Amino acid sequence: MADLVQYYGTGRRKSAIARVFLRPGTGEWKVNGKAFEEYFVTEQQRVAAKRTLAVVELSSSFDVVANVRSGGVTAQADAVKMGTARALIEFNPELRKALKAEGLLTRDARMKERKKYGQRGARARFQFSKR
Repeated sequence: MADLVQYYGTGRRKSAIARVFLRPGTGEWKVNGKAFEEYFVTEQQRVAAKRTLAVVELSSSFDVVANVRSGGVTAQADAVKMGTARALIEFNPELRKALKAEGLLTRDARMKERKKYGQRGARARFQFSKR
Protein backbone atom coordinates (compact mmCIF):
# COMPACT_ATOMS: atom_id res chain seq x y z
CA MET A 1 0.00 0.00 0.00
CA ALA A 2 1.39 3.40 -0.99
CA ASP A 3 1.97 5.89 1.81
CA LEU A 4 -0.17 9.00 1.76
CA VAL A 5 2.08 12.06 1.49
CA GLN A 6 0.57 14.99 3.34
CA TYR A 7 1.68 17.97 5.40
CA TYR A 8 -0.24 19.09 8.48
CA GLY A 9 -0.71 22.47 10.13
CA THR A 10 -3.00 23.81 12.84
CA GLY A 11 -4.40 27.32 12.59
CA ARG A 12 -6.34 29.29 15.18
CA ARG A 13 -8.21 32.59 15.18
CA LYS A 14 -10.52 33.72 18.01
CA SER A 15 -12.22 30.45 18.98
CA ALA A 16 -11.95 28.86 15.51
CA ILE A 17 -9.57 25.93 15.09
CA ALA A 18 -8.52 24.58 11.68
CA ARG A 19 -6.68 21.35 10.99
CA VAL A 20 -5.21 21.67 7.50
CA PHE A 21 -3.74 18.87 5.40
CA LEU A 22 -1.78 19.66 2.23
CA ARG A 23 -1.53 16.83 -0.27
CA PRO A 24 0.30 17.01 -3.60
CA GLY A 25 -2.38 17.49 -6.27
CA THR A 26 -4.12 19.92 -8.57
CA GLY A 27 -5.33 22.71 -6.27
CA GLU A 28 -8.64 21.25 -5.09
CA TRP A 29 -10.03 22.52 -1.76
CA LYS A 30 -12.34 20.72 0.69
CA VAL A 31 -13.52 22.27 3.95
CA ASN A 32 -15.41 20.01 6.36
CA GLY A 33 -16.19 17.68 3.46
CA LYS A 34 -17.79 20.46 1.39
CA ALA A 35 -16.55 22.26 -1.70
CA PHE A 36 -14.55 25.42 -0.97
CA GLU A 37 -17.03 27.80 -2.65
CA GLU A 38 -19.93 26.14 -0.83
CA TYR A 39 -18.34 26.57 2.61
CA PHE A 40 -16.83 30.06 2.27
CA VAL A 41 -19.60 32.08 0.64
CA THR A 42 -18.12 35.59 0.51
CA GLU A 43 -15.20 36.59 -1.69
CA GLN A 44 -13.38 38.07 1.32
CA GLN A 45 -13.41 34.69 3.11
CA ARG A 46 -12.18 32.88 0.00
CA VAL A 47 -9.33 35.32 -0.58
CA ALA A 48 -8.29 35.12 3.10
CA ALA A 49 -8.23 31.31 3.12
CA LYS A 50 -6.28 31.02 -0.16
CA ARG A 51 -3.85 33.86 0.55
CA THR A 52 -1.04 31.66 1.89
CA LEU A 53 -0.74 29.53 -1.24
CA ALA A 54 -1.04 32.63 -3.43
CA VAL A 55 1.90 34.32 -1.65
CA VAL A 56 4.27 31.40 -2.29
CA GLU A 57 2.71 30.71 -5.74
CA LEU A 58 1.89 27.05 -5.06
CA SER A 59 -1.90 27.31 -5.57
CA SER A 60 -2.11 24.52 -8.14
CA SER A 61 0.49 22.25 -6.51
CA PHE A 62 -1.51 21.09 -3.49
CA ASP A 63 -4.94 19.74 -2.67
CA VAL A 64 -6.09 21.24 0.63
CA VAL A 65 -8.28 19.34 3.06
CA ALA A 66 -9.34 21.44 6.05
CA ASN A 67 -11.30 20.39 9.10
CA VAL A 68 -12.64 23.47 10.88
CA ARG A 69 -14.68 23.81 14.04
CA SER A 70 -15.98 26.52 16.35
CA GLY A 71 -16.04 30.27 15.77
CA GLY A 72 -17.56 32.20 12.90
CA VAL A 73 -16.94 31.60 9.21
CA THR A 74 -14.59 34.59 8.82
CA ALA A 75 -12.49 33.50 11.79
CA GLN A 76 -12.46 29.99 10.33
CA ALA A 77 -11.13 31.36 7.03
CA ASP A 78 -8.29 33.08 8.90
CA ALA A 79 -7.62 29.87 10.86
CA VAL A 80 -7.36 27.95 7.56
CA LYS A 81 -4.92 30.61 6.31
CA MET A 82 -2.64 30.10 9.30
CA GLY A 83 -2.93 26.30 9.19
CA THR A 84 -1.97 26.30 5.52
CA ALA A 85 1.08 28.45 6.29
CA ARG A 86 2.22 26.06 9.02
CA ALA A 87 1.72 23.05 6.75
CA LEU A 88 3.78 24.75 4.01
CA ILE A 89 6.65 25.21 6.46
CA GLU A 90 6.49 21.49 7.20
CA PHE A 91 6.71 20.91 3.43
CA ASN A 92 9.56 23.36 2.84
CA PRO A 93 11.20 25.23 5.79
CA GLU A 94 12.76 27.73 3.36
CA LEU A 95 9.31 29.26 2.76
CA ARG A 96 9.26 30.50 6.37
CA LYS A 97 10.93 33.84 5.56
CA ALA A 98 8.41 34.75 2.83
CA LEU A 99 5.43 33.69 4.96
CA LYS A 100 6.70 35.55 8.01
CA ALA A 101 7.23 38.73 5.97
CA GLU A 102 3.55 38.59 4.96
CA GLY A 103 2.49 38.07 8.60
CA LEU A 104 0.93 34.67 7.91
CA LEU A 105 2.66 32.89 10.79
CA THR A 106 1.64 35.34 13.50
CA ARG A 107 -1.24 34.24 15.70
CA ASP A 108 -3.82 37.02 16.03
CA ALA A 109 -4.19 37.20 19.81
CA ARG A 110 -7.28 39.43 19.84
CA MET A 111 -10.15 37.71 21.64
CA LYS A 112 -13.62 38.63 22.77
CA GLU A 113 -13.52 40.54 26.06
CA ARG A 114 -15.45 38.93 28.90
CA LYS A 115 -18.65 40.36 30.29
CA LYS A 116 -18.19 41.92 33.72
CA TYR A 117 -20.63 41.56 36.61
CA GLY A 118 -22.80 44.58 37.33
CA GLN A 119 -22.67 45.57 33.66
CA ARG A 120 -24.67 44.81 30.54
CA GLY A 121 -21.61 43.70 28.56
CA ALA A 122 -17.83 43.86 28.48
CA ARG A 123 -17.80 47.66 28.48
CA ALA A 124 -21.46 48.71 28.26
CA ARG A 125 -23.08 49.70 31.57
CA PHE A 126 -26.72 49.50 32.57
CA GLN A 127 -28.54 52.78 31.93
CA PHE A 128 -28.14 55.24 34.82
CA SER A 129 -31.13 57.20 36.10
CA LYS A 130 -30.82 60.09 38.55
CA ARG A 131 -34.53 60.03 39.43
